[in-house]
Amino acid sequence: MEHIDDLVWKQGIDVTSFVKSLGKTGYQGIELAKAAEIIAKMKRDGAKIFVTFTSNMVTSGMRGFFAQLIRLGMIDVIITSAGGIEEDIMRATGEKFFITNFNADDIELHEKGMNRVGNLLISNDSYERFEDTFTAMLEKIYKRKKRLTAWELLREIGLMLDDENSILCQAAKAEIPVFCPAITDGSIGFHLFFFQQNHDDFIVDVVKDFKQMLTCTSFDDKKGIIALGGGAAKHYAILITLISGGFDYGLYITTQTPYDGSLSGASTDEAKSWGKIKDDADAVTIVGDATVYFPLAMMRALEQLSEEGLIHG
Repeated sequence: MEHIDDLVWKQGIDVTSFVKSLGKTGYQGIELAKAAEIIAKMKRDGAKIFVTFTSNMVTSGMRGFFAQLIRLGMIDVIITSAGGIEEDIMRATGEKFFITNFNADDIELHEKGMNRVGNLLISNDSYERFEDTFTAMLEKIYKRKKRLTAWELLREIGLMLDDENSILCQAAKAEIPVFCPAITDGSIGFHLFFFQQNHDDFIVDVVKDFKQMLTCTSFDDKKGIIALGGGAAKHYAILITLISGGFDYGLYITTQTPYDGSLSGASTDEAKSWGKIKDDADAVTIVGDATVYFPLAMMRALEQLSEEGLIHG
């Protein structure tokens, strides 16, 4: 039986040593160390790695980290929300988001045209410029193709972007599918609607998009999921792999608890009852902020994989 060790600071301590030490302290630190090992196992086993995240991950500085993980070959399929798509495009075209605090005066912010996401801000001006940018992109796409799936639409947009920190840009270059099942759930939905009013033959086919999601993997694939937060992005990943045997590896990071029956709070163990994660899967659920826990776990895994020659920075 393992025992608890005390955490101590050492000058120049690195991420690997820090996460390893947390794995001996108890509580979520133990789960964090497990998460790092599960990520490394996914890669060693040649698993197809699904990464799902909600839009707040892209509002934060995690966006560039996701893009880097694509370049490192650590992501094979992405599923996200409409907000994550539009904010990636905004940042890729020069928009900046700002830092405030969780107790900001929201009425004052509204009067100033600023929209709060936790302790971050996005200006109305950024959304207005996004409308022009996105509509121009749609015009170019429409000239070539009038009916396409959401994945095909996002790939076309990614090919128009030139930003090493853009998720869509890096995914398009690497031919990694980016799925957005609830693509109208954001300002991008308004702009698709307005565009279609002037181009009634322009169709984003969500049923065919679902087919592409279903066929992006099979029973023969080893599969791993890293779900940051919940919502439609998380559920679509575990839904579409249900018919191909479920996931062999699983990592959930969420601030929600399972006690209200929500999907966002559902654990990897609960997913096993549905067959969405295999009975014998190596899986862990961390309760905490994904913008803190995920980079710690992933960087620890990257260090291991780099030492083993499985990735190259």
